[in-house]
Amino acid sequence: MKRQYYIGISLFITIVILILDQITKYIITKTMQIGDSFELIPNFLNITSHRNSGAAWGILSGKMAFFYIITVVILIVLIVFYIKEAKHNLLMQVAISLLFAGALGNFIDRVLNGEVVDFVDTYIFSYNFPIFNVADSSLTIGVLLIIIALLKDMKTEE
Repeated sequence: MKRQYYIGISLFITIVILILDQITKYIITKTMQIGDSFELIPNFLNITSHRNSGAAWGILSGKMAFFYIITVVILIVLIVFYIKEAKHNLLMQVAISLLFAGALGNFIDRVLNGEVVDFVDTYIFSYNFPIFNVADSSLTIGVLLIIIALLKDMKTEE
């Protein structure tokens, strides 16, 4: 019989991402001033201390009440979706775990500091991509895995 839920894997992913996210943000805040930057890979990757009081690209800066409400709703929806829709689907459960960890990581920043600590500064084909963090990466990978899981499910249904 196939397992319905992979709770251990989901909890492990969520906890590891949360710890990694919070530790990296702590290191940045304790060792760098806002705006400090150093190059890791020339013309590609810098570590830059940045703060964001909004969403991606600084959208809705300073609207903390909005972010609190939206994040709590998203976390609840993810839990419900995990329980009701992700049965027997390890890939979907992993994706939801990544989304949950990412949302929670940035939520912790907003609650404790009123802003999110960002530090991964990349240049892709000479485009200076918006600075991000581990939680943002987790959210992005989670979305990509959900798309893959949904496409895989659609293909299986055909």
